[in-house]
Amino acid sequence: MSTSLHERALVIDGLNISRFDRAVFEDMRRGGITAANCTCSIWENFRDSMDQIVHWQRHFRDHADLITQVFTTADIHRAKAEGKTGIILGWQNLSGIEDRLEYLGLFKALGVSVMQMAYNTQNWVGSGCYEKHDGGLSEFGHEVVAEMNRLGILCDLSHVGAKTSEDVIRASSKPVAYTHCLPAGLKAHPRNKSDAQLRFIAERGGFVGVTMFTPFLPQGAKAVVDDYVAAIEYVIDLVGEEQVGIGTDFTQGWGPEFFDWITRDKGRTRKLTEFGEILNPEGFRTIGDFPNLTAAMERRGWSETRNRRVMGENWLRVLREVWGA
Repeated sequence: MSTSLHERALVIDGLNISRFDRAVFEDMRRGGITAANCTCSIWENFRDSMDQIVHWQRHFRDHADLITQVFTTADIHRAKAEGKTGIILGWQNLSGIEDRLEYLGLFKALGVSVMQMAYNTQNWVGSGCYEKHDGGLSEFGHEVVAEMNRLGILCDLSHVGAKTSEDVIRASSKPVAYTHCLPAGLKAHPRNKSDAQLRFIAERGGFVGVTMFTPFLPQGAKAVVDDYVAAIEYVIDLVGEEQVGIGTDFTQGWGPEFFDWITRDKGRTRKLTEFGEILNPEGFRTIGDFPNLTAAMERRGWSETRNRRVMGENWLRVLREVWGA
C-alpha cells in the first residue's frame, strides 16, 4: 500500500466525537489527520458547554506536542507544517446558547466554529431528524442563522429535520453542511439524506461530509472500508466531487453508556433509535487506520485530484468561505 499521497495530502475529518484523551490524539497522528471537527457539546447547557471548553483548554496545554487549536484555515496549514492535528471545536446542538443570541459570539471567540442547528429533536431553533413533526426554522432560528453567518460559524445540518434543513439552506448567506451523513438511496434511515436533499444543499453552495458509521451503511457492521468509499462515490455522482468530504463520526473509546446518552432525547428521556452492533468498517476500525481510506480510494481508481479534494481540500475551501480566513 502506498502512503505517499496520504502523507502529502491535507486530511480533514468533518466530525469526530471520540472520547478525547492522549491515546486518541496519538492515534490522530498515526492516521495523519491534519484537522478534525471535534464535538464538545451535544445536550449540554451554557454552563456545561463552558466546562467542555475548559476541558479542551487543558488538552491544548497538556498535549501541545500532538494537537493545536484551529481558529482559521491558516491554522490548519500550520498544523500540517508542524506535524500536529488541528482541533476545530464544534457543537452538535445549539442547547449551549440556551435562548441567548449573544452567546454565539462568546463561543466563537473561544474557537467554536462549527455548530449543528439541532441534535435529533426540537430546540429553540428548529427540529431534529427524529421529531414526528418538523415545523421548520423558528423566527429565533432565522436570527441565529444570520448571526452565525456574521460571525463565521458553519451551520451543520446532519441531525436536523428535513424542513428545518431546507429553511436553513435557504436562509444562510454562506455555505452550510451536512458534516456527517450517508445517502438514504443506499439505506433508508431517519439520519440519512435523500438524493433530493443532497442535491438541494449542493446546488446552493453547501457541502456534504460522508460518514462511515456502520448502522447507516447498507452492510451494517459487516461493512469494509471499500463499502465506505462506494458510499462516498455515490454522493459524488449526485453532487460532484468538489462538494464532498470526509466526516467519519468516529466514537473511539466510548462504550454502551455513551450511545444510550446520545440516543435519548436531551440525553435522558425517551429513546429515539437503536443502533444495533456498532463496529467500524473492517480496514478502518480506528483513527490510525486513515491511510487505509486513501489506499481504498486509489484502489477504486480515483485520480490524485479527486482524492486530495475529498480527503481535505474541499473542506478547507468551504471553511475559508464560512470563516472568512
